[in-house]
Amino acid sequence: MSPVVHRIYINMMAAIVIAVTVYLGYKGMSYYSTSFEERFYHPDHENFKPSGLFGHGLGIVGTLLILVGVTMYIARKRVKALARLGRLKYWLEFHIFLCSLGPVMILFHTAFKFGGIVSIAFWSMVAVVASGVIGRFIYVQIPRTIEGRMLSLGEIQAMKVNLSEVLQASYQLAPVNYQSIVASVNTPYDSRGTNLMDDLVKKYFADRSLINAVRRDLQQQGLSRRDVNQVTRLISSELTLNNRIGRLQIMQKLFRYWHVAHLPFALIMLVIVLLHVGITLALGYTWIF
Repeated sequence: MSPVVHRIYINMMAAIVIAVTVYLGYKGMSYYSTSFEERFYHPDHENFKPSGLFGHGLGIVGTLLILVGVTMYIARKRVKALARLGRLKYWLEFHIFLCSLGPVMILFHTAFKFGGIVSIAFWSMVAVVASGVIGRFIYVQIPRTIEGRMLSLGEIQAMKVNLSEVLQASYQLAPVNYQSIVASVNTPYDSRGTNLMDDLVKKYFADRSLINAVRRDLQQQGLSRRDVNQVTRLISSELTLNNRIGRLQIMQKLFRYWHVAHLPFALIMLVIVLLHVGITLALGYTWIF
């Protein structure tokens, strides 16, 4: 999958989740904005209530999306025969898509009324989705091979280019200019701060400021727009790589801790959802079947 196709793939899945959310909110706005006590008298109550035709259908489709998303991703990771069917990162992205769209539908299935034992499943689902977002962020911070294997520190360092030689040979910058750029880019990243998110935000803005300063300096030296863009992209890549090297150990630890936190909520949600489905069927709520 080329970068352009991959970008279209990601944007299309994000657009579907947003579009479905907006559509469901718009379609049921009148009902969902009515107080719980008065919903019984709403003309759409029989359709939008959790056991109604529309509401019940959302619950079924949403649950199936989550089950399919979880099952296919676990199968792709565990079954070697599936390794030929695309990169693991694409499966992960589709897993995230299904496990984002499914909870949206389940949210509207509940009609925003949470109570009893099902509320435990709902809030477990919320915890799973939230931890999934955090896990995705941690995942992308750890460099990997095309197959999804974590790279070692030595392998990551081998990916670095000799920035000084590239700037000197390809763009004929004055020594004082390229040496200043190299010194700024290769400043060691200190990941020992007490507040990781604060450090990440500060480092992000510091890197943007450095790239903008280099861009202005290169423009003043008369480099073409094409060369300026190439140099700033090269510097941006080096800064990203340096940051990931500096944060590698802490991100690997966080990823291990994330697995410990993510799985229990997923299991709790699954068990209660199965109980909920079983009780629903036992009471005769079979939707259109």
